[in-house]
Order: sequence, then C-alpha cells, then structure tokens
Amino acid sequence: MKKAFKWSNLYLWFVFILLYLPIFFLIIYSFNAGDVMQGWDGFSLKHYAELFADTRIIEIVVNTFLIALLSSLLASILGTAGALYIYDQRNQLIKNIFLSLNNILLVSPDVIIGASFLILFTVVGFSLGFASVLLSHIAFSIPIVVLMVLPRLQEMNQSLVAAAKDLGANNWQMLSRVILPVISPGILAGFFMAFTYSLDDFAVTFFVTGNGFSTLSVEIYSRARQGVSLEINALSAMMFIVSLVLVLLYYVISTRSSKNKKRGTRLVTPATEGL
Repeated sequence: MKKAFKWSNLYLWFVFILLYLPIFFLIIYSFNAGDVMQGWDGFSLKHYAELFADTRIIEIVVNTFLIALLSSLLASILGTAGALYIYDQRNQLIKNIFLSLNNILLVSPDVIIGASFLILFTVVGFSLGFASVLLSHIAFSIPIVVLMVLPRLQEMNQSLVAAAKDLGANNWQMLSRVILPVISPGILAGFFMAFTYSLDDFAVTFFVTGNGFSTLSVEIYSRARQGVSLEINALSAMMFIVSLVLVLLYYVISTRSSKNKKRGTRLVTPATEGL
C-alpha cells in the first residue's frame, strides 16, 4: 500500500537544511586555499595549520573546555541536590516558589543575567576572570540540571524507597543505592545540557570576563569584528565535530542505560511471579 505524502516531513527537511547548510558552507570553506569566503581557490589545510600554531587560541580553547567541564560537574551536583530538595518539599506553596524561581532563571534574557552578575561582582569587589566566569556558568547551569532531574524523581516508583526503608537502609544508602541510580539518566542529561550551554554561552561571559581571560565565543566575536578569517572557519569546524561526538556519546550512554533497565525489568518480573 502506497504511503500518503506528508507535508510535515517536507517541512522538517526544509528546517534541517536551513539550519545545517550555513554550517556545512562554513566547514567547506575552512579547506579553501584562499583567505576569504569568496571564490574557491583550491583545497588546502593551511588554515588548520594556522589554527594549531596560534598559541592564544589554543589556550582559549583549553580555558573554554575547562570552564564548561567544571561548571557542568558542579552544576550537576548542586542541581541534583536542589531537585531532591524541591521534590522532598511537602508544603506545596514553598515547592511552587522554588520551581518558579528556577524557571525565572531559565527564561530570563542572558543579557540581564550577565549584567546582574557584573554588578554583583563589582559591588563585592570580586575580580573578573576565570573564577567570575566559572561562578556565572555554574549559576545559569543549575536550573537546567534541576529541570532535567525533577521529572525523573517524579517518575520514580515510591515502592523502591519504601522497600529500602523496610530493609533497614539509612538515608545515605537510599540515596546512593536507590534514588541516584534511578535518576542517573536525568543527571547525565543535565550534565550534557549544562556542558553545551557553557560552551555556547556568549552574553553572560561577555559581561563577566576580565582582561587576560577569554572564552571561544568572546574571542570569535572579537576577531569577527576585525574581519572574518578562515582560521575561525577551521575552529568552528573542529567545534562542530566535538559537539557531534558529544551528542553521539550521550546517545550511546542513554541507549545502553535504557537497555540495561529493560533487561533488569525482564529479570525481576519472572522472579516476582511466583511470590
């Protein structure tokens, strides 16, 4: 039987082409032998050689990934703790207040958040640099982790916690052996989301970065104002590959976790049928 044509599929392909065509155009011209994105002068890797010879950009790449890794790790810990606290609240009013405060940070413009941090650091006399950028990234990443972890907590089977209590488990044992394994996919999703947001952030970082310290987004913006260099194309191509690898890594981990969960369910079900 012939399938009916779906306009939604055509629209989806149009959106993907619209989003990815400029990226592929940028990557293709990173191999251009010329120095501008006008006309093809032949295949060359000279812009990649210039990129790896640029010690400043290499240092900025290391700083950017270090900020993203540290901020996402700390935000995952703090965000998970915050999600557990919100979930454990019995007072619905207090729970709604915390959820509202969390959602406000998610929908607030980055410019407002960046300006607020700049004012805060200036008032308390905190010097701008690595520490200010790290603290800012942790702050705007925590709500993302909370948003990823809370649904997992709400989907958790409460009988697991009750069974752990009946078997004499203390609070730490319940947390480490029951709750955290159940919500680990949410924590992992929050970590990767926070890592991606940190790598991509420009507005907040632009406000709180100081002299002598920069991240990739701020550096690319500064260089683009002086004229687009194909070295930036090469850097963007490398970042696109890194992002693709991270997405594939998250997909593999989440798929394996889902398969292990289903396997565990199949093993538990026959064992409980005879009870």
